[in-house]
Amino acid sequence: MSFSNITALAPMVRVGTLPMRLLALDFGADLVYCEELIDIKMVQCRRVVNEVLQTVDFVAPDERVMFRTCEKEKDRVVFQMGTADPQRALQVGRLVEKDVAAVDVNMGCPKEYSTKGGMGAALLSDPDKIEAILMKLVTGVSVPVTCKIRILPSLQETIQLVQRIEKTGVAAVAVHGRFKEERPRNPVHCDYIQAVAQAVSIPIIANGGSLDLVKSHSDIDEFKKATGTSSVMLARAAMWNASVFSSQGTIPVDKVMEEYLKYAIRYENHAFNTKYCLCQMLRDRVESPLGKQVQAAQTNAEISEAFGLQEFYQQTHKELQARRERLQTSSGPERPFKDGDVTCMAVRFQRREYPAQITPKMFLLEWSRKEKVEQPSYETVQRSQDRGFQSTVTVDRRKYRSSLWEKSKKFAEQAAAIVCLRVLGIPEGRIGEELSDLICKRKREEKINSSSDDEQRKKRLVEMDADKL
Repeated sequence: MSFSNITALAPMVRVGTLPMRLLALDFGADLVYCEELIDIKMVQCRRVVNEVLQTVDFVAPDERVMFRTCEKEKDRVVFQMGTADPQRALQVGRLVEKDVAAVDVNMGCPKEYSTKGGMGAALLSDPDKIEAILMKLVTGVSVPVTCKIRILPSLQETIQLVQRIEKTGVAAVAVHGRFKEERPRNPVHCDYIQAVAQAVSIPIIANGGSLDLVKSHSDIDEFKKATGTSSVMLARAAMWNASVFSSQGTIPVDKVMEEYLKYAIRYENHAFNTKYCLCQMLRDRVESPLGKQVQAAQTNAEISEAFGLQEFYQQTHKELQARRERLQTSSGPERPFKDGDVTCMAVRFQRREYPAQITPKMFLLEWSRKEKVEQPSYETVQRSQDRGFQSTVTVDRRKYRSSLWEKSKKFAEQAAAIVCLRVLGIPEGRIGEELSDLICKRKREEKINSSSDDEQRKKRLVEMDADKL
């Protein structure tokens, strides 16, 4: 893999998610960096193959998808992590190395969310730790390792740091040509980047030219000349209009937004992330009628209405649902699968399968009480075409749902409870199934209370008869 003579999408928090990365590749980017992802969060993730979306998801314990990637970008996506610990960095690198083209360490972000804990630009003042992290990764993972830095207070310090980084065996260094305390409004120091590029033999990727130098694709070569590099990394210029990567010239941003939204729908991107990226593209039009409609939307379906893509949304949703059903048919109804952050199974609630007064919801409630977790909460939706119901239950911060639609809200909630119980391996109370101690105890108490109530009623009747005498 080469880092020479390339243009790359820079890592940007909340922007560098899968839809934006794929969009940049479509327009001509050679490499795309994901947003910075913190090592502490990533080491808790499990790798999940999402057969419905045809993606690989790295899912946190609370079922949030921290990083999603797909085959289309596998050889060109660079995973950027925030870290201040060599061992954790290695754990993350080994977790993702099979699904990415390279691993990058963020050493340039000056924002507090990155610098706290010694990450991001905070690493610039600790060259020993920089060296330890990079050497641990270079010797421990099977893909190239890079890092992204900001320039130091003096040119000599900057050159010395990059020369030390080069000795760790990294494949390239991206240099943002601003000091740690400088912001985008400050001009980029191209002379620093040029001096660094001349001082080392590994590729230097120039970054920071969006405001002053790069407005269109034709400006990329000028930025290369100004910095003496063969490679350029673009952040805000690409965020505003990803067609900046196109050698055919930029296209209207409205068309770019439509193409971005199609990817967001296709890969079920979180609606709030979709909104954020679209608002960045709208820029000074964010208060326009279109901008207000986007900001008011709560789902990707509502966002699609703002751009006249309802038909595309409905067709894509239909195709994904059909794929889910095919997978369920081929794998059997008892096999759980992931739908975003929800664990699903194809099950229905059949009232005849359960004794009177016994339901899956009852079992789930009793289990949550016993385990001292927050009681189950149900969120139910109804689709317009057939008035069917589908419910999602949240238990211990995890979500469960039946992929099948029910005829009533109550049945939908029961079906969601069944999914949760089966995934957790808890009895659900079907006829012929051994009842749990919780439910048996509850039924015994109800019987005792009922018997006690009967005795009280009989006693009152006797007393009433005595009064009459």
